[in-house]
Amino acid sequence: MSASTTERAAPALSVRDLRVHLATESGEVTAVQGVSFDVRAGETVALVGESGAGKSMTALAVMRLAGKGARGEGARLEGEVWLEGPEGPLEVLGLPLDRLRAIRGRAMSMVFQEPMTSLNPVFRVGWQIAESLVVHENLPWPAAEKRALDLLALVGIPDPAARSRAFPPELSGGMRQRVMIAIALACRPRLLIADEPTTALDVTVQAQVLQLVRSLQREMGMGVLFITHDLGVVAQVADRVAVMYAGRIVEEAGVYELFASPRHPYTAGLLRSMPNAAGAEPGAMVKPIPGSMPNLRRLPPGCAYHPRCPEAVEATCASALPPLETAGNSRKVRCARWADIAGKAA
Repeated sequence: MSASTTERAAPALSVRDLRVHLATESGEVTAVQGVSFDVRAGETVALVGESGAGKSMTALAVMRLAGKGARGEGARLEGEVWLEGPEGPLEVLGLPLDRLRAIRGRAMSMVFQEPMTSLNPVFRVGWQIAESLVVHENLPWPAAEKRALDLLALVGIPDPAARSRAFPPELSGGMRQRVMIAIALACRPRLLIADEPTTALDVTVQAQVLQLVRSLQREMGMGVLFITHDLGVVAQVADRVAVMYAGRIVEEAGVYELFASPRHPYTAGLLRSMPNAAGAEPGAMVKPIPGSMPNLRRLPPGCAYHPRCPEAVEATCASALPPLETAGNSRKVRCARWADIAGKAA
């Protein structure tokens, strides 16, 4: 998709100042801290970062699944999540539960990392696809079963009639993930959230699934929020990238701009830690970021990344949390020293 087309497209999702507070035995902890971003129709936005950065919690909060159950027990959500629904924009966090259930699967769907935790092992996969069509589209059962076969064929499953009668444990990991994608796309949602959908797959199947999601997105014109820690995957699928650290977005940019000239030291560290990173000598070892993600209950003062940051100046970086600033036409960065870093890179 061209940049101009993306700019003209209306947002399928608008998240504003999202905060997720989780109740724990040790007290409340804020796992997502003031996150804002848009996903436009036909656009793929990747949320990236290490484990514990807040990526999956952000996605679950958008679906109102954060916490212990569908009602969000154990989680307190603040901010706004606007979704382009069938009858116009809907503020998801304020919806009553019955309306929320009606738009999940219809206006927004989610593909989870491990399909065996989402597919029911005692129901045939064709039945599970058809059920979503009966519930959300009010199709009679015979028509839903026929559409289920069409969807299995659409996601590249051979012999859909035979596979539809299989139980999830009888299918390979790649086949199960394709079934999950078929369920998620059954009602042609405006927004698809994919949370690490290829992590458990081998490289060949991963490439097939990524190509499938991209081609179906072009066909349906839906927005995609893609959650991953794998920057190699990001390079293949994303139009824009939002980098998260300790519950906050620290950099957001177009995918080409971000890979070519990262402005936040954490983004640069993630790129250096990629196998076959740009500029690396053939066969060179990857360069992992030293240290680890901080405990969200005891975040360091100022920028949460500064104890691990090679560019940190203690007097500046530990004194105050930097704002998320505009750093160019389409880039935002949360770093007190981003201008100095950009000057050194020039």
